[in-house]
Amino acid sequence: MATPSSPPTHDGVQRYASVIRLRPEHEAEYRRLHADVWPGVLQRIRDSGITNYSIFLRDGMLFSYYEYVGDNHARDLAAMADDPETRRWWELTDPCQQPVPSAAPGERWAALTEVFHTP
Repeated sequence: MATPSSPPTHDGVQRYASVIRLRPEHEAEYRRLHADVWPGVLQRIRDSGITNYSIFLRDGMLFSYYEYVGDNHARDLAAMADDPETRRWWELTDPCQQPVPSAAPGERWAALTEVFHTP
């Protein structure tokens, strides 16, 4: 998960976007996993205040977008990282991914900065 891409809007929603490369030799496996995401992982996402979560793929680049409706993003992401089922899920998906060259040290999904949003 990424750091904030925008401040809260008038309705309390924060938008987050990030990118990471998909290793070409793992594309079929990544698609297979995401065709049937585990119910516990989906529930943890919802319980962490994340809505409207999507991952897109183009030319080997994964683009992630979600909206956060909670009140403590760092706490909710930490709860996700502490969830045993989510950690098992990441053990399967992380090897499929490769951080972009501009990612910060230790950063997997590189956060994007929002430059436009319709009011």
